[in-house]
Amino acid sequence: MRSCSCTSQAHGRVLGWLRPNTPPPPFPPPACCVFAQVLTSLDSAAERLVVRRDFQRSMDTCEKGLESLCSLAEHDESSSLLCFELKAALCSVGIQALAELNQWQRVLAWVLQHYGTPEKIPVKVLQMCILLYSKVGEPGTMQEASNDWLKCPANKSLPGYGAVAELYILHILVPCCPLVEAREFVLGQVGSAVLSGAQKQAALEMLESQERCAPSCTSSSIVAQSATSATGTRDGDSRLKALLHQLYRGLTIAGTRMQSLPFGRMLLAAFLLFLLLLRIDPALPSAFRWISSLLRILRQLWDAMTGPYHQTTRVPSVTG
Repeated sequence: MRSCSCTSQAHGRVLGWLRPNTPPPPFPPPACCVFAQVLTSLDSAAERLVVRRDFQRSMDTCEKGLESLCSLAEHDESSSLLCFELKAALCSVGIQALAELNQWQRVLAWVLQHYGTPEKIPVKVLQMCILLYSKVGEPGTMQEASNDWLKCPANKSLPGYGAVAELYILHILVPCCPLVEAREFVLGQVGSAVLSGAQKQAALEMLESQERCAPSCTSSSIVAQSATSATGTRDGDSRLKALLHQLYRGLTIAGTRMQSLPFGRMLLAAFLLFLLLLRIDPALPSAFRWISSLLRILRQLWDAMTGPYHQTTRVPSVTG
C-alpha cells in the first residue's frame, strides 16, 4: 500500500503558500509555521513508509503531525479546510504504516480517535479502511461505521459517496449481511441513488448466486466433515495394520535366522567354553590356540545372529 493522492494535493497547496512570489497566507504567521512543520512531518512519514520501510517511525511522525494539527484547529478556525486535507493525508499514511506493522486491528479505532465519529471520516480514508478490512478477511468490522457514514445527510453530497456505497455493498453487505438485508439495501434509497441499472442488476445477481450456493455449501461442509472423520478412521486402521505387519515380519526374520544357525557349532562353542574355564589353564602356551579358536567361533556366531540374512548361511570353520 502506498500514500494516497490527498498527500500530494495537500503538499501542493502548502508549497504554493511557501513559494517566494506568492501572496501571504490568509492566516497568521504562527499558523503558517505550524503548517510548514506538518507538511515536513507528512513528507518525512511518506519517505519512511515508502523508501526507508521504517514503518514505526512513519507512524510516530504521523502522530506528531496530527497532534500539531489538532492544537492549531483549536485556535484557528479559518484554516479548517487545509487542516482537514492534511489530516486526511496523515491518516492515509498512518493506515498504511499500521497495515505494514501487521497492526490492522487498530486502524478503525485509531481513525475514530482523530475524527470522533464515523460520519466525519473523509471519503478516501473510509475507502482505505473498507478495502483493508476486506483484504484481511474481517469486513464486518467496518459494517457499522460504513452504515452510519452512508446514512449521514451531509455525506450524500460528497463526490465519493457513490464509490463508498459500492464498496459497502460489494465488500461488506454481500459477504457479511443476511441476503434479505443486502437485497433491501440494494433496492432501497441508497442503492437506487448511487447504483446504475447495470450495477444494481449485477449486485442482485451476485446475491442470488450466493443464496443458491448457501445450501450446497452447507451440505458440502457436512459431507466434508463426515469424509474427514471416515478418512481419519481408515488412517488409524491402516497404521495399526502396518504396525502389526512389521512386527510379524520382524519375528519371522528372527525365527528364520535362529533356525539357520548350526546347532552343532553352538554345542562345540559351549564345549570349548567348558574346557577353557574348567580344564585349560589360560597361562599355558598350549591354551592360546584354543582361546583364539573360541573367540573366532563366538565372533562368527554373533555375526550370524546380527548380520544380514545372506551371511547367516555361512558355516564357521574351526582350524585345529
